[in-house]
Amino acid sequence: MVGLRGCRIMCMAVTLLALPGLALSEPACEHLTATGNAEYPPYLWRDPHDPGRLIGANADLIKHLGTLLGLRIDVVYGGPWSRAQEEVRAGRIDMLAGYFLTADREQTLNFVKPAFLFTPSMVWVRRDEVFPYHQWSDLTGRSGGTLVNNSFGQAFDDYARANLSLEEVPTASQAFQKLILKRNDYVIFEQFPGMALARKLGIEGDVVALEPPINSEGLYLALSAKAPCISASLRKQIGSEMQKIVSSPLAQDLVKANLALWNAQQQAGLNP
Repeated sequence: MVGLRGCRIMCMAVTLLALPGLALSEPACEHLTATGNAEYPPYLWRDPHDPGRLIGANADLIKHLGTLLGLRIDVVYGGPWSRAQEEVRAGRIDMLAGYFLTADREQTLNFVKPAFLFTPSMVWVRRDEVFPYHQWSDLTGRSGGTLVNNSFGQAFDDYARANLSLEEVPTASQAFQKLILKRNDYVIFEQFPGMALARKLGIEGDVVALEPPINSEGLYLALSAKAPCISASLRKQIGSEMQKIVSSPLAQDLVKANLALWNAQQQAGLNP
């Protein structure tokens, strides 16, 4: 038999477990973290005054989302692009602020739909060695460069695996440097980030993006399935607030503002 004291303890435990916000409830978190591709201006790049932080259009949008949710979301540098992705998959960082959607990626991350921005991906070549390009098949037989674990949409990824020769490197800077050194014939990279990176590397007069883009893919907010603070109810809230953001001109306005910021920093000799 259970004594009076034991009964009181058991009854108290049952009562506490039944109270909202205790024991069996989802963890309540007021602070989340996000990361992304740190070589991606005007969408994301490292803050020259605080290299552990990412700034840009995607960072501003995610911070605005946090304000709407009543949460603080810090957009942090998670390392090179491939490592940043792994940090989120492992749950050490809560979300990716800008990610192309593929079937494989949906197996490990929760994508918030719809996309908050669209960005064209281009074929970058040396200006003095432009080759005829009108469709994906025009890239066959040539050596290309891209980033480790990068994606340009499910359709192109499938085509590239079957038909193209693409060398993966950790950073976009390395990919463009290999292009200039004639170790690759082309690099696949997004339009605005490619323009910004070429200017940063001092090669904007040496490279050119061919038309048409290989595609225009959506940038999604992707939530870690292993992050303890990303509960089912929070995912629902995030989805609802992102719908409002996407239906407004905010994302495009942030791209314009951050293009101006990046250019101003370049003129001031920042972003070395």
